[in-house]
Amino acid sequence: MKTTFQIRGSRYVIPGYMTKAIERYVEHHVRPGRFLQAVICNDLKGSMSLADDENFANLPAYIAFFHNEAPGGCSGSPKKMKEWVGIMSEDPA
Repeated sequence: MKTTFQIRGSRYVIPGYMTKAIERYVEHHVRPGRFLQAVICNDLKGSMSLADDENFANLPAYIAFFHNEAPGGCSGSPKKMKEWVGIMSEDPA
C-alpha cells in the first residue's frame, strides 16, 4: 500500500501515520481503532467525533479511498466490517 493516499487534484490526503492501520485492516483483516472503524462503517458523526485535527481535515480522502480503492466488501456498514474481520457478534465495536 502507498504511504499516503491523496484524492487526485485535491488537498485531501490520508496521513502517512494512518496507512499501516489501513493496510492491516484491508490486507490482513485486522480490526482497526475506533476512528477507522467509524470511517469503515460509514458513520460520519462517529468519524468526526473520533478524529484528531489532521484526520478530521482529511475525512474526504478516507471516504474516497474506501469507496474507490479498497475491496468492495470491506467497508460501508458495521456488518461488512465485522464480516471482513471475521466477527459476526452483535456487540458494539
